Amino acid sequence: MISAPYLRRTPRALESKLRVLERGEDMVLAEHFTPVGPVVTTTLETVRFEPPERVHFRLVRGPVPFAVEQFHLRETDEGTELEYSGDLGTDLWALGRLWGALVAPRWEAAVRGSLAAIKAEAERRAARG
Repeated sequence: MISAPYLRRTPRALESKLRVLERGEDMVLAEHFTPVGPVVTTTLETVRFEPPERVHFRLVRGPVPFAVEQFHLRETDEGTELEYSGDLGTDLWALGRLWGALVAPRWEAAVRGSLAAIKAEAERRAARG
């Protein structure tokens, strides 16, 4: 479910959030669009899939010089558990730390929104059987 909008045709409902520029068998180069107040920011990331356990994200272009993230999925008795981890790095010493402190909450909010959408869709599909 997580890989489909990347590795297959991106659904219309996600066109305002995601544009895949290049697709491979297990990796894509994608633009992600995130509203920040009245402005929409664009990040360029590689997204690599290791089905069924992991999805890796690596920032190529964005508001910070370094960001890597990972979704780790595990089957449990209750269903699937998703664990998120990530690192965001800055440069320019104190100025970079200040910028990172401004960017990180917005980045985390975008991740929370994505995870909530994934959860809602998974629950909707599970309810349908």
